Amino acid sequence: MSKKGLKKISIIIPVYNEQNTVKQIIQKLKQVEYPSPHEIIVIDDGSTDKTQEILKSLHNIKLLVNNRNSGKGFSLRRGFREAKGDIIIIQDADLEYNPKDHLKLISLLNEDFIDVVYGSRFISGHHKPRYSLFYLGNIFLSYLTKILFSRNITDMETCYKSFKAKVVKNLNLTENRFGIEPEITCKIIKKGYNIIEVPISYKSRSYEQGKKIGIKDGIRAIYLLFKFRLTD
Repeated sequence: MSKKGLKKISIIIPVYNEQNTVKQIIQKLKQVEYPSPHEIIVIDDGSTDKTQEILKSLHNIKLLVNNRNSGKGFSLRRGFREAKGDIIIIQDADLEYNPKDHLKLISLLNEDFIDVVYGSRFISGHHKPRYSLFYLGNIFLSYLTKILFSRNITDMETCYKSFKAKVVKNLNLTENRFGIEPEITCKIIKKGYNIIEVPISYKSRSYEQGKKIGIKDGIRAIYLLFKFRLTD
């Protein structure tokens, strides 16, 4: 197997009102022993708490600030444009995901023939959902993706989506909010790329702790899956 030894990794973190966790997640990222140089790009999406103040006090990150709250998708698209790495990894600003799992994604993306790797919360069999409805919704959306696109994807809504930069920078993404998740997956598939999944750890937080995605986002995800299946 040929490996290119990719030069740089870009970690993209969209943030909105995460004053309780944003410093911790960046500290965790800095503890990961990445195999090559990396950059941490944080996009503050118009936070109204102390998130931006905390971010400005941190070193060795690139901070971008949206003038108003524009959504996760808008922030990710901005981060993708700014990324200088050969590999791009999405990271949420809460503590639900463990950055040590980045190494699993990166090791596969070093292969010439692998361009997209997702971290799946569901293939290890150890996932303990906090909300049954939320868990079943994720399973349903992944199953719907499988039916519509003939791809065996277990966790379409995962935060841990990683790509070679050439892939995501050419997707022509348009969704501003959580619809970016199905949009990325649909457009990757329609571009002809295979999505490799690896098991990751996951610890769900509660809405009281700041969880933001809701039922309306699930309904829009269903709409987008059909939309992108039926349109170019």
